[in-house]
Amino acid sequence: MRLMIGIAAVSGLVFGATLTMAQNSYVVPADTPANVKRAVESDARTDEQRARDSLRKPAEILMLADIEEGDYVIEFAAIGHYYTTLLVDAVGTDGHVEMVDMPWTERFGGEPARAFAAGHDNATFTQVHYNQVDLPDDVDVVTMVLFYHDLTRESAEQSVDTADMNARVFTALKPGGTYLIVDHKAEDGSGWRDVGTLHRIDAQTIIDEVTAAGFEFAVNSDMLANPADGRTLGMRDPSIRGSTDRAVFVFRKPM
Repeated sequence: MRLMIGIAAVSGLVFGATLTMAQNSYVVPADTPANVKRAVESDARTDEQRARDSLRKPAEILMLADIEEGDYVIEFAAIGHYYTTLLVDAVGTDGHVEMVDMPWTERFGGEPARAFAAGHDNATFTQVHYNQVDLPDDVDVVTMVLFYHDLTRESAEQSVDTADMNARVFTALKPGGTYLIVDHKAEDGSGWRDVGTLHRIDAQTIIDEVTAAGFEFAVNSDMLANPADGRTLGMRDPSIRGSTDRAVFVFRKPM
């Protein structure tokens, strides 16, 4: 049975060290479940992926999402496959990871995603607008990492009606299922203002939109927090890239 977690703040990494030091300091927590430990330590992961671990905390994120052996996981915005590589190992041969990307990501994400799916029996790739996606039933976990801010774009065709998308996720998840969202925080109260310039979003906007779809707000974690980030620089600015102050939220479909 899945653990139902109350709203909590989970302590995490303090970004006082340099990026180089952080890249060499990640240790898998002692209480990590076997399936998650296997995924993080898998030889399938590249050196480039491992170099990001201290600033992304992969084991902690997968534990927060409650990823279990045999789970069916929907991964929105699988671009780069940092988490996809972890997920396919964590769910095992009896589980499944369905990558779902927006059509506008084809030019940089399409071919790698098709190749990844072809190389993994427990992964599939779908490229479809999120307001048209037909998600399966009884999904265990849905993830969206560093992409919620990209759901509103200059092009109306590339933008997503988030109320409709979140409703589709709600319908797809089984009761008690997990919806994990991680994103770069913008200034409080800014809403969607900075998504096209800084690639950041007001954390409260995510909370308001997802709970409006019927989800319970289960976990507000500070494991990827960076108090030194003033949230006024673009997430690609060299001084902050890789260590932005990030929202880490878990929402659950009520039982």
